[in-house]
Amino acid sequence: MKPEYWERAKRTLARRDPVMATVIRSRPKVFLMRRGEPFLTLARAICGQQISVKAAQSVWDRICICLDHKITPESVIAQDRKKLRACGLSDRKTEYIADLAQHFADGRIHVHRWPEMSDEEIIAELVEVRGIGRWTAEMFLIFNLLRPDVFPLDDLGLQKGIRVSYFKGRKVSLARMRKLGESWR
Repeated sequence: MKPEYWERAKRTLARRDPVMATVIRSRPKVFLMRRGEPFLTLARAICGQQISVKAAQSVWDRICICLDHKITPESVIAQDRKKLRACGLSDRKTEYIADLAQHFADGRIHVHRWPEMSDEEIIAELVEVRGIGRWTAEMFLIFNLLRPDVFPLDDLGLQKGIRVSYFKGRKVSLARMRKLGESWR
């Protein structure tokens, strides 16, 4: 389902920025969609870190089978870690997903309060989980919570897009990219 702000945001960006107007016009049917339940989305993000999309999908498929397609904090906590590692998770990722599950089970992740929390408050909560850094938290804000004003400047794809679209592919400082991003706020 398309976010309620989507069309208004596209019109505003297109009016303010001719480059952005061109990008928006070239992709008229593209919009954000919520990417699943929070625990599942974050666990899958951890699973896919630093491996190819194909490898991540293969590992994730085995995790789903291992947990009888019930990917919940409780099912992860109850599962033997050796069985999770046998799915293709590294020792570290197994620890990270278990830590995520424990944060949810203990109530240290406050999903019910997220609608009232700022982006920075949610990021602060999420980075307390081992294996979730700022970039993962920002991607979560965009693709799960559909937050409209997240600017993940550490994202290499965003950096490349800005360089190609605004600076003819030339190297540009993060400060300059940040300033451009502020114009989109």
